[in-house]
Amino acid sequence: MTTYQYFIYFLLLFVNAYPLRGQVAQLPTPWTETASRAEVPLAEYPRPQLQRAEWLCLNGKWDYLGGKDAPDAFQPQKPAVFDNVAEKILVPYCPESFLSGIQRKQEINMWYRRIFEVPAAWKNKQIILHFGAVDHDATIFVNGEQAGSHAGGYDAFSINITPFLKNGKNTLIVAAKDLNDGKTPSGKNGPRGDYTFTSGIWQTVWLEPVNKHFIQGIRLLPELDHGRLKIFVESDGAKKISAAAYDGKQLITKSDGVSGSYFYLPIKNPKLWSPDSPFLYDLKLSLYGKDGGISDEVTSYFAMRDIKLCKINGVVRPLLNGKFVMQLGLLDQGYWPDGILTAPTEEALKSDIEYTKKAGYNLIRKHMKTEPQRFYYWTDKLGLLVWQDMPAIWYPNEDTTIYREMFRKELKAIIDDHYNSPSIIAWVPFNENWGAFDVKNITDWVKQYDPSRLVNGNSGFNNNPSYQKAYGDPGNGDFVDTHIYVGPYGASVPDSARAASLGEFGGVGLYTRGHMWPVENNAYAYEPTQTALTDRYILLLEQVDQLMKYKGLSVAIYTQTTDVEHEVNGVLTYDRKVEKMQLERIKEINEAVIKDSYELNKSIGQNGQD
Repeated sequence: MTTYQYFIYFLLLFVNAYPLRGQVAQLPTPWTETASRAEVPLAEYPRPQLQRAEWLCLNGKWDYLGGKDAPDAFQPQKPAVFDNVAEKILVPYCPESFLSGIQRKQEINMWYRRIFEVPAAWKNKQIILHFGAVDHDATIFVNGEQAGSHAGGYDAFSINITPFLKNGKNTLIVAAKDLNDGKTPSGKNGPRGDYTFTSGIWQTVWLEPVNKHFIQGIRLLPELDHGRLKIFVESDGAKKISAAAYDGKQLITKSDGVSGSYFYLPIKNPKLWSPDSPFLYDLKLSLYGKDGGISDEVTSYFAMRDIKLCKINGVVRPLLNGKFVMQLGLLDQGYWPDGILTAPTEEALKSDIEYTKKAGYNLIRKHMKTEPQRFYYWTDKLGLLVWQDMPAIWYPNEDTTIYREMFRKELKAIIDDHYNSPSIIAWVPFNENWGAFDVKNITDWVKQYDPSRLVNGNSGFNNNPSYQKAYGDPGNGDFVDTHIYVGPYGASVPDSARAASLGEFGGVGLYTRGHMWPVENNAYAYEPTQTALTDRYILLLEQVDQLMKYKGLSVAIYTQTTDVEHEVNGVLTYDRKVEKMQLERIKEINEAVIKDSYELNKSIGQNGQD
């Protein structure tokens, strides 16, 4: 071929991969092309623990009005005018991302428009509009009327839009305002964070038909000590609830209760959930009307497991189902070069979890962000323990009556959103003193609000941003937690009431040409080759094993699952195309450390104590 023919050939390849786009994917993943071509991206049912048969996904191309000249989108009284608006955005990818089709540096005022029709089969039903997450302040208009609003970038919300609908075509407009000024929870994409700012809609938007009386929410709590599942069902009208648990297709138990009150589902000889055996029971909940007929029915799932602190040989450790297992995991930031906060596809979302399992880890720490419900479905189903961080605010001492209260409200909302996920075993309200305030009181509040899980009040209390006075160790919670880079020596030791955790360590980098974000890249230390990095990792894990056996260490979280933008200390490259360490060797050492932890259980009695 001539030079010109080569140019045309590669140009056609690019156009076919990324049609009708003015943007360029700086670092495509294996799923970028599939996501960019999808008419309805991320079309899987978004809420696996409260699922109905009928629903309509609204993901896809929406009209978009943004940029520096966009109208103010904070609590608007009427929708923006979309005359002559030519931009399209691919929902649910944030406008800063390649996959959105917008890819601007930072959006503050965002307006979205979607025309939809309610399916004819939904006649005489109430129509609920759901949002997985919109960052940060959202106002919803349906056919020109304000239908509702929400503040919070990481929690789901729903609006009953039935009164605003008409026959035929309906117009949905979403106004989103995100100053990203560090005063609301923003985590790593805030003004003092490390990564690309993100804004607006970043999780699935969808419609669902329900009857007049329907199940609005559920709360599930396994109680191993009593051999039962504790259930709470929220409903606005009908009262009688029937709960049925299944092992596959086999019905194993049933129980009745009433909405608005706790009731119990007995589980005899329960199959316990753990990373080695992540067994899930299926659950069907039926809501009955006054006429005795079923008003609503949803499917869900649950697991029988518990997590608590006890002493083994006089050392406080976390016990899963009455046994100590070393919690060995990865710091998982959940960023993507093509979707930023949003995984490009379901396969991509699942892939990081599958790799973590395949590499012999049993834990991830979901760092400074939350994920869609389907992420936790996969950690539940595949069997990974999860520590869930609260995204940080950055300026807790400004307008404290407003922004501290907003942090508390969003923390509660995140716990409520993910309360039913058995894989989540610990909450982390603060990290390294970032945006920290009232740490001891908030730690106590989280423990009181969800006593079924462990709480790490200030992970890495030994580290602190230069602009803020350190809160340090809050002295309460369930962990004495330090961050040591490269470590692991210097890790915390347990005290009389708390287990010892190494909440972050490692961070050893490897440059991988052709698979790095186009900025100056860095890490805490470096190795020149895959083999050398693997050797270094094995040495670190041998040291972790010693700390576990002889210094009481119970948790070790390596930084990190993938490279993220300027950071090249991932186990995988940022585009997920290269494994930076030798898989079989890291799997072998990880499994060996976890296996060694089982040996410490020989002194435990039936009650989980010495």
